Amino acid sequence: MLRTVLRLVVSTVVLAAVAVAQASELNVAGEIQSSVRALRATQDQVTGAYGGGVAGTAWALRAFAECPDRYRPGDGPFVRRAMEFLVSKQNRAGSIADTDANGQVQDEQTRLATAALTALADGSVQKALAHALEHLGKDGLKGPGWDAEGEPESAEQGLATATALLAKRGADKLFDGPRGKVIETANAIITLSSCERVISKSKKKAEPKPTNSLPPFAPADRAAALAAIDSGAKFLASAGPDGKFGAPGAPDAGISAMCLAALLSAPAPRDAKVQASIDDGLKWLVSLQKPDGAIHDGKLANYVTSASLMALSRAKRPGDKEVIARARGFLQTLQADEGDGYSEGDRYYGGIGYGSTERPDLSNLQMALEALHDSGLSKDDPTFQKAIRFLQRCQNRSETNDVSIVDGKLTIVAGDDGGASYAPGDSKAGFVELPDGRKLPRSYGSMTYALLKCMVFAGLGKDDPRVQAAFAWCRTNYTLDVNPGFVSGVDPTAAYQGLFYYFHTMARALDAVGEETIVDGAGKSHPWRAELCGRLVSMQSKLDKSWVNTNSPRWYEGNPLLATSYALLALEAALPKAP
Repeated sequence: MLRTVLRLVVSTVVLAAVAVAQASELNVAGEIQSSVRALRATQDQVTGAYGGGVAGTAWALRAFAECPDRYRPGDGPFVRRAMEFLVSKQNRAGSIADTDANGQVQDEQTRLATAALTALADGSVQKALAHALEHLGKDGLKGPGWDAEGEPESAEQGLATATALLAKRGADKLFDGPRGKVIETANAIITLSSCERVISKSKKKAEPKPTNSLPPFAPADRAAALAAIDSGAKFLASAGPDGKFGAPGAPDAGISAMCLAALLSAPAPRDAKVQASIDDGLKWLVSLQKPDGAIHDGKLANYVTSASLMALSRAKRPGDKEVIARARGFLQTLQADEGDGYSEGDRYYGGIGYGSTERPDLSNLQMALEALHDSGLSKDDPTFQKAIRFLQRCQNRSETNDVSIVDGKLTIVAGDDGGASYAPGDSKAGFVELPDGRKLPRSYGSMTYALLKCMVFAGLGKDDPRVQAAFAWCRTNYTLDVNPGFVSGVDPTAAYQGLFYYFHTMARALDAVGEETIVDGAGKSHPWRAELCGRLVSMQSKLDKSWVNTNSPRWYEGNPLLATSYALLALEAALPKAP
């Protein structure tokens, strides 16, 4: 298919397409994710099939396996049940085909099915796969094959092909054609994925810049913390006088919601400009609510709805009760549970993700659970109770974490330090490799505090061994100088990634646990509220009273609007108690 597409793109169109793609910085991986999500939504919830039969299901599975996220059966029922459907269609002779297929059609469907099962590389289908391959060999047929051929010869050709192909995509993110939407979309995803691989290889990795240690600090009292909150809120209000925050003329709902929640940390009565920004911004967020209860401006529905729900809940305006209830209901529908075909045995059961990828993660889950908690949802609600299963699978505590991922020669299992990683079997801080070759997701600060906070929100007490293990990791690794757990290695910025997010999550978690003093791994006691406030006061800009992560802009912390929002929310949660 790729060669056919390339033959149709004449040189002048190629040049034009490349120019357009480069000018708009086409995010091919993101476009693939949106079509994968649309393709997933076409799955038959009764049979697990795509496109009504073997051919459509095989193509869909190949697309899932080949896309940048490389989905496997353990990622959820959208892959697992489709794979089971193919196996269920195998007859005694070994062919895998629809019941009414025969002759050449049966052979072709068998080739497609074996190729899909081969791409998934899952041990549970080896018997069925071997039987199908044996059948193909006996009949003198070729083994697995596809009409998608080769890869672009250059990044420019890949950009041109991707741009031309995406121009044909429908508003529903699916591709239509003579073979139907499922097969055409799967083919397009495979082609786009080959383009993305070539484009990614051509990109030069930026050299990490040198870092500077954070400034020295002294514990801050309540008055100093409140003064920092007041001046920081005035900075935010000046950046969004109409309650909308983002690039000039292009307000971003997610950033705006975080800023508004942060502005609400300023105690009433507030500065007039701060209050005006809050009032106008909340009105705008309410206007963005969709029929399904989500609040967003077209992207990151979970994140933006969570941030908006947090802001609206903190404002405590009587007129927002219905808006809050509907937003809360939307977030609950995003949880990977029985309604989506997941069961408790599925790796991602109970989790919530961005929505752009099919893999939930702890960062998005904790954002949603915090918003649900702030909106008044009971800790006994099924949403919190289902989330516990996901939380366990993010914690390096093998006694309660059953994750074991085998992908080729790679095996990932849980560790036992009590900390947490980004998602089951995955960590933004990398992995620890054991002598036997197995890997453990590395625990790190922001995710371990997120885990601790969520466990408390879900009703787990201090005496629960899962809570104790997480809290022990936090005590042992207590620091206000870096986001602990990241190994600098060749990248000195690693330990500073997500620093303000870490401070915010830390403050909210320790406040929820109710501990006023932390004894670190060296046995030293820390009045964490005063120390964290002192750290944040020391990092506030003397010029405009903002905060920014000067060592690492990753995860938008180079944006003073988001970094300042995290700082204000952290200061509020850590505010030393009044005498």
